[in-house]
Amino acid sequence: MTAMPGTDKQSSRKVILFGAGALARLAYYCLSEDSPRQVAAFAVDEAMMKTDRMLGLPVVPFESLSDQFPAESHDLLIAVGPHDMNRPRADRFTEGKAMGYRFANYIASRALLWPDLDIGEGCMIFENTVVEPFTSIGSNVVLRAGVHVSHDGRIGDHCFLAPRVAIAGGCTIESHCFLGINATLRDGVTLAKRCMLAAGAVATRSTEPGGLYVGVPAKRSTDSSNMKL
Repeated sequence: MTAMPGTDKQSSRKVILFGAGALARLAYYCLSEDSPRQVAAFAVDEAMMKTDRMLGLPVVPFESLSDQFPAESHDLLIAVGPHDMNRPRADRFTEGKAMGYRFANYIASRALLWPDLDIGEGCMIFENTVVEPFTSIGSNVVLRAGVHVSHDGRIGDHCFLAPRVAIAGGCTIESHCFLGINATLRDGVTLAKRCMLAAGAVATRSTEPGGLYVGVPAKRSTDSSNMKL
């Protein structure tokens, strides 16, 4: 499925944002000001609820979301950060699908994408991001402002790329990866599943799964499971 700015065929369906932190506030603002979509509410895990209102909208328990905002008329979008190597993001995405929800995409009007882009659902692509031709992006992926994805790239599900990440041609980022601000992948590199590439690190060769890679050139420092974002 290709999703381009301003062409969301589900624009009549309101969006529920999962999350109540900084990324959720940002997603609310961007959807409200830079898309045809309207946010109806925020959802969080019941155990994490601290308020029942945010930005003038209700905050509801995710566990009972369908009671007030049924899947027949609402879409979801996961708007939390890459904690625990994106595991909570992936879990809520999977649970939302099981509850029957579709997932909205937000693609900034100032992002530069090409018509052949193959993109999943539940993605957020922010301003000044460039995605070159012959590229595929999975579901539940966040590309923050200024990310550059060169030609013939592949980004797997449940990945989070911080601002100004640069990915050279022919790279693969497998699922559940996090790339810190200004991280770089040399052409043809594969970032294996559940890897973290630290801020400013440069990956010049492919990695092994589940590692934290730091430095220039990037070297494995520890397991990514040891890191708390």
